[in-house]
Amino acid sequence: MLRLIIAHTIVITVGDNISYNSELDTILIKVASRCNINCTYCYIYNMGDNNWLNLEKLMTHETMESIFSSLKQLAQKQDIPFSVVLHGGEPLLLGPKKLKFLLHGLREVLSNDYPISIQTNGILITSGILDICYTYKASVAVSIDGPLEVNDKHRLAHNGTGTFQKVINGINLLRTHPNAEFLNAGLLAVVDPSSDPNEVYSFFKEMAVPSVDFIYKDGNHSNLPPGKASVSSAEYGKWMSELLEIYLQDTNPLPIRLLDDMLKVLLGGIVSKEGLGVTDFGILVIDTDGKLMKNDTLKSSFNGADKFKKPVNIKDNNLLQFLTSSYFQSYRKMQRPTSHQCLNCPELNVCGGGMILHRWKDENGFDNPSVYCEDQLYLIENMKKALIEVNINYE
Repeated sequence: MLRLIIAHTIVITVGDNISYNSELDTILIKVASRCNINCTYCYIYNMGDNNWLNLEKLMTHETMESIFSSLKQLAQKQDIPFSVVLHGGEPLLLGPKKLKFLLHGLREVLSNDYPISIQTNGILITSGILDICYTYKASVAVSIDGPLEVNDKHRLAHNGTGTFQKVINGINLLRTHPNAEFLNAGLLAVVDPSSDPNEVYSFFKEMAVPSVDFIYKDGNHSNLPPGKASVSSAEYGKWMSELLEIYLQDTNPLPIRLLDDMLKVLLGGIVSKEGLGVTDFGILVIDTDGKLMKNDTLKSSFNGADKFKKPVNIKDNNLLQFLTSSYFQSYRKMQRPTSHQCLNCPELNVCGGGMILHRWKDENGFDNPSVYCEDQLYLIENMKKALIEVNINYE
């Protein structure tokens, strides 16, 4: 899934005298609990979590209105804007009428300084929906893994057929819209280490998209990601290193956020991506029924891993208090790795211990390096070699 994440330090004041420093990057709103396709690697439906079965199919107006009220309070109390991402399931299952209601309500309480985006599989994109998105300044990012044979290996319809052409149709509507320069937020691609990086890169380059964000398949030490033979293997790191070589040889490269951010950190810059660098990223999820949840990708760790011990609903109108609670602060601190191996690794400042979900092991929870540790070390080493070749000091 796409994460439009920029770390912010915010100060929330509760009552007259109590101030609390926190970090909030993104509020992810799960507007639909179902999806119109069935990706084999999906962490929501195909990795053991069943919370979606108990949720309303679409977010109600009542829940949306509670979100408007709570986000208005939050925007008034903190000094730096946060991002809002509409997600699912498939968020465009809302349909144009409900989508307009939601975006209108969000923009009533959040100025254009607050980025709003939609992460979609692209199939339900229409010109009318894009018009609504532009009216309320909401950008659109589409998920597609590559050319037909790569995409249709895992991104399937419920009847088992491929989705490629329907997604391409949606992307073409997005690319050719009169306001495409604003609307088109780029693509999200899940890495298949058995695919050809050159073929995948060339496909995206020919599409003339603004950027591609490559992510690894979800998995952990007890349930290895598809395509990874063992914890000590580096299939994904080798694939990304081949992509890096292609990327660096291109005189007009396609922006690739994962590579850009890792190179930026090596050169002393600040990351803008969850799972990189030593940070305390905070992603608050509002589920379809209004419950406040942890990062939804944690679902792949174990059933209910994204739930807080003390359930809180946005309709309770206590978002500000919740953000200062020990429950939220403990969750936020989970971003920092705790394993001895990570804390003593010279590359910790680059990888940050990886995504939280990738650290899970049934025997000891999240107190482990990422299952992608070897992959990231392999990629970092190749990045360093590339910098040395052009006489850039990465120290």
